[in-house]
Amino acid sequence: MAIGFVLGGGGLRTRGGRGCDRIVRQRNAFAKWRMESPSENRDSPSANFEKTPSGDSVKLEPLVDPAIEELSNVAAHSSLSTVADPDMTANEEHPHETGENAFNDLLYCLAVFALVPITYGVLLSDQLETNGQIVSIAIFLLGYGAIVFEDILKLNKSAVSLIMASFMWTMVTASSTVEKTLPALTEKLGDVSEILFFLLGAMTIVEIVDSHEGFKIVTNFIRTTSRRQLLWIIGFVTFFMSSVLDNLTSTIVMVSLLRKLVDDPEERKLYGGVVVIAANAGGAWTPIGDVTTTMLWINGNISGLTTMTDLFLPSMISMLVSLAVVTPTLSGDVKRSQTSEPAVEDPGMDSKRQIVFWGGLGALVGVPIFKAATGLPPFMGMVCGLGTLWVITDYINRGDDQNSDYRRAESALQRIDTSSVLFFLGILLSVAALEHQGLLRALALNLDNVLPNLDLVAIAIGLFSAIIDNVPLVAASMGMYDAAQFPMDSKLWQLIAYCAGTGGSIFVIGSAAGVALMGMEKTDFFWYLRKMSFPALAGAL
Repeated sequence: MAIGFVLGGGGLRTRGGRGCDRIVRQRNAFAKWRMESPSENRDSPSANFEKTPSGDSVKLEPLVDPAIEELSNVAAHSSLSTVADPDMTANEEHPHETGENAFNDLLYCLAVFALVPITYGVLLSDQLETNGQIVSIAIFLLGYGAIVFEDILKLNKSAVSLIMASFMWTMVTASSTVEKTLPALTEKLGDVSEILFFLLGAMTIVEIVDSHEGFKIVTNFIRTTSRRQLLWIIGFVTFFMSSVLDNLTSTIVMVSLLRKLVDDPEERKLYGGVVVIAANAGGAWTPIGDVTTTMLWINGNISGLTTMTDLFLPSMISMLVSLAVVTPTLSGDVKRSQTSEPAVEDPGMDSKRQIVFWGGLGALVGVPIFKAATGLPPFMGMVCGLGTLWVITDYINRGDDQNSDYRRAESALQRIDTSSVLFFLGILLSVAALEHQGLLRALALNLDNVLPNLDLVAIAIGLFSAIIDNVPLVAASMGMYDAAQFPMDSKLWQLIAYCAGTGGSIFVIGSAAGVALMGMEKTDFFWYLRKMSFPALAGAL
């Protein structure tokens, strides 16, 4: 039976069952003995001994159950202890401050509840109907600023992105009609949902592999503790993994591996930034490595073999330059994560680890194969792989093992970071609103007019993709130029594929890989700007 207790008023107040009453009686008996005994006896080293008729000293049994001492020690560190909880003491000493805080919380909640409907009313007013594009840009910039300064404002970026998306699509409706907006919103939501289900599937597969300790197979081969050597190993592994999978999935897998290799969270962020740079560079030289190259490939702007031969060397150089910039900042050895190993490993755990690791890797690698074979979107291949791995893990964990529930897919779904998925939802819907209003196409056309050199246009698209998602920018550029004037594998399309991919690494929110890092390692915008933006920019240029 659970026992709650607090120390206060010089006594042990308990609440619980009969065991608590026994402890109280024993404690009172012990206190009475100390009060009635002479001070020199109870404080002397021989206080716990008595003389027998034969003259031998025999140690007395303690009058207090040892549980009392254990309970007292726990109470000293318990969050229920008034001594250990300064907030409780402060609230008792200053009750008016507690009331004031509650009143402030109430005012804040009322202000938020009032602000949201008022904002909706303003957005739907006739005064803003003619300036819908300007208002949408203003909402996006304000929301973008709140995301950038989330640590200062103490606002969660997922909440901000969801409110921003709702406001922007309300503005779209105010500038048009509901009948015209709903089909567009449904279409955009379908495109966004493909990415979200892809992300959910990949994160769940990685979590299932991790619960079976599958990443040990990889981490056991990475034995170096040198910071610089680890940097280059992580970079090359991510680069080639991203070319086979994609930059988003590769980032999820590699960040999960880093949690086994690097103990310090701040240092892990640095290696996570390298993962983002390497993943975006590796995804730029294959048609299946990045969503933008996949778009160009499906649309017939680039071909697989030519893209790989033309962009492999530039992408590799981009990663090498970035790693070369980061390397001098590192020295010494990294502290490896200390994982608690069971004294005796579960029977058959090694075989389960092998099955789940290779099954999960096969599910991820099979996504592009599934797409090429069926023509269906990649998320269908991802959910198919997840379902297959789900069935396998249910079967191999069918026994009465105490950890079987933890290793099942249902438990893995509860542990994935759903807030980052909602952040994706808000950001992608916001960008989709800008695209629907024609703002991104207008930006691309203005770039074409201001920059007559197409090489500069491609570079500008890469720089803008660091701020705005590169998917709508590439989609807009695909509609700007005639396929007859710029046929398949022309220099323009290759440059757009390369610049949009590598340019997304300059800011952490410029690519799906960066956003995944933000969610998994709680990396904020300014940290990435200080530590990783310059290496990414140096590599991209």
